[in-house]
Amino acid sequence: MNIKTIVVGPLETNCYIISVDNECIIVDPGDEFNKIKEAIGDKKVVGCLVTHFHQDHIEALEEVLSKYEVDINKISSSKFEFNIIETPGHTKESRTFYFEKNNIMFTGDFIFNRGIGRTDLGGSDQDMKSSLEMINSYPDNTIIYPGHGPSTTLGEEKKRFSLYY
Repeated sequence: MNIKTIVVGPLETNCYIISVDNECIIVDPGDEFNKIKEAIGDKKVVGCLVTHFHQDHIEALEEVLSKYEVDINKISSSKFEFNIIETPGHTKESRTFYFEKNNIMFTGDFIFNRGIGRTDLGGSDQDMKSSLEMINSYPDNTIIYPGHGPSTTLGEEKKRFSLYY
């Protein structure tokens, strides 16, 4: 599995292209559709994952869905295995995509490198606390690919969970 990060839009949102062989998935098509399309190249897009529906994560979503004829959070390939983990807090519909075989998570604005998402933009402090407590059971060496900024590990971020609640 190959993961390419494309930083898009004025809020520097991470859009990810996850590739296996000649197929790929787009995660959080935040903006700059042409930049995303260029990064995909001639790969076949088999799905689009959206961690939450804030504008900086979906600005190019309609173009992606139209161009590649895919559905949100559904994959039409057996090359990609993941679980959808409901992680409300930043927003009520926030979700994390966990690729257990590869030991990686795409967390959107749930968990960042050295932080967590704001809860005052349609989320809830109590939901965030519950989501952090739940995600705490996953392996420390899980690599986190956040919605903004550099990647990290879950173990590194768990050290700070108690600061947030």
